[in-house]
Amino acid sequence: MEKLLDAVAAVVCLVSPEKVQAIATQIRRTEANKTVASLSGVVGTPAAAAVLDQLVGAWLATTVGAEELASMLLAASHVLTKAANRESTELVWTGPTTPFVSARRTEQALLQVINAAERNLFITSFVAYDVSTIVKALNAATDRGVRISMLLELSQDHGGSINFNAIGEMRTLVPAASLYAWRDKADPFAGGRVHAKVAVADSRTCFITSANLTGHAMEKNMEAGVLVSGGRVPQLLGEHLQYLVDTKLVSPA
Repeated sequence: MEKLLDAVAAVVCLVSPEKVQAIATQIRRTEANKTVASLSGVVGTPAAAAVLDQLVGAWLATTVGAEELASMLLAASHVLTKAANRESTELVWTGPTTPFVSARRTEQALLQVINAAERNLFITSFVAYDVSTIVKALNAATDRGVRISMLLELSQDHGGSINFNAIGEMRTLVPAASLYAWRDKADPFAGGRVHAKVAVADSRTCFITSANLTGHAMEKNMEAGVLVSGGRVPQLLGEHLQYLVDTKLVSPA
């Protein structure tokens, strides 16, 4: 039975759900010893044909019926599809590469999140400047109806910790964005800073990174992050950030 389960897994990992459905239908209609010939036209690649041959060989060595095998294939394909849609996590690394981690520019991951937004986009950063490609993508998002919220650190002149008015600059560059600051910091957060660097699109996709919204962070610095699509993490992060706004823990800048 283990060989059959392995063969089922190999098929659903290689073949599309639509093809799995066709294979299951054909298995239900065909006698076991004639299955190889009947399936030859269902798939179009030698690799897919090979895993089907393995499936049939493993099947003939068991007492599993055609209906049961078809159900196994459909169930395995469904679980695989649900798992893939539920959550995917990608490591994003900007800087020198190694044999273990390939480089993908932070800018590319952030643009992916911005471009994926259809309704809402929330971005936080410590500082923000010299990011023309990001600004262009943000304005394009507002043009297609996306509501953009940004939480940034205040300048020293406005009670914050940086010597650059990132909020004022962003207000000029992305005029449609709703800008927020962390002003009222009760104990134990007195003296704290907006040091989180995240971007969330529609509570479905998020990028959590060490990188600020700066040109060096996008292209030159050694930065690390994770890009998460689907699942609970983007949803929880989106809800968390919106709660900060709704409860006035952060206020309009």
